[in-house]
Amino acid sequence: MIVNIISKEKNMELRAGSRLKSAVCDTEVIAVKAPAEDVDIRCGGVAMNDPTSSDGEGGSPAEGADGGTLMGKRYVNADESLELLCTKPGAGSLGVGDTLLEIKESKPLPASD
Repeated sequence: MIVNIISKEKNMELRAGSRLKSAVCDTEVIAVKAPAEDVDIRCGGVAMNDPTSSDGEGGSPAEGADGGTLMGKRYVNADESLELLCTKPGAGSLGVGDTLLEIKESKPLPASD
């Protein structure tokens, strides 16, 4: 993990299978798809941590980033280069930087005529 200490953002090298937890709520996610470049993944407006870390625990989600996460839902960015699976729901919304992620729409199953 690469940490940008000047701006207090955590730009992390993310790989498929990486686990993250929120510093401000109960949300935990697994990366399903990750971009090649480092990303600043946030929950509740605060950078997410390694699940074994206790850095910055406490507080509450920032206003505008407090819509919550849903268990079992996949969250993606606009170009779908990042996909996170929520394994534990919480009060904070997932985002990359200040841009919130959206719930990925499920694909319809093919007809079995």
